Amino acid sequence: MNVFLWGVLPYAAFALLIAGLVWRHRYDRFGWTTRSSQVYESKLLNIASPVFHYGILFVLAGHLIGLFVPASWTRAIGINEHAYHLFSLYGGTFAGVLAVAGIGILVYRRRTNAPVFRATTANDKLMYVFLLGALLLGMIAKLSDTSGNGYDYRSTIAPWSRSLFTLNPKTELMEGVPVLYHVHAVVGMVLIALVPYTRLVHMFSAPLQYLTRPYVVYRSRDPRQLGPRPDRRGWERAGS
Repeated sequence: MNVFLWGVLPYAAFALLIAGLVWRHRYDRFGWTTRSSQVYESKLLNIASPVFHYGILFVLAGHLIGLFVPASWTRAIGINEHAYHLFSLYGGTFAGVLAVAGIGILVYRRRTNAPVFRATTANDKLMYVFLLGALLLGMIAKLSDTSGNGYDYRSTIAPWSRSLFTLNPKTELMEGVPVLYHVHAVVGMVLIALVPYTRLVHMFSAPLQYLTRPYVVYRSRDPRQLGPRPDRRGWERAGS
């Protein structure tokens, strides 16, 4: 089981991610969207969407730093382990609260607005369960030990994560990891595998063409230069 969870499941999740992205791009390119429901309700969405997106971006940034920046690097720039732990604890908790609050408002909006709820698919519900579960488990694991420097995941989980990229996973490093971190990691890997098959796929969309496209210039119509507007056809007249 240890080998399967930490030596097989990560690659299976990554393979499903890549295969799903390729499939969606090839056969469901027009479905590569969040299916915005702003037309049905915008007040709560204008609050929840920025809160969730900023929160989840901070969460992802924290995970990237915690897992892929070795402790020796942070010590080299003068950040000791205690300072790093405090930043990780308070910064990570704040980011997690933002993301969870955003999801909470989004779910409330979907449950209380009939047109939005009818537009909610089974995949959306599954995505919310795993995304919220991953966030809550990570926060609980982080807050379960606030004494001293907390659990030193940078000596176990982080090296294991980096070893996956060398195709030589050090599964033995995960043997003594607390159960909450185990569950959090497994839920996170399942969530990664689900990304291409849910609305989360839009995180891989980048409108790069906007960087090079020409500007669109809008000009108002000046009757003094262009003259009066021509009469509309009968079926285009106001009130027809």
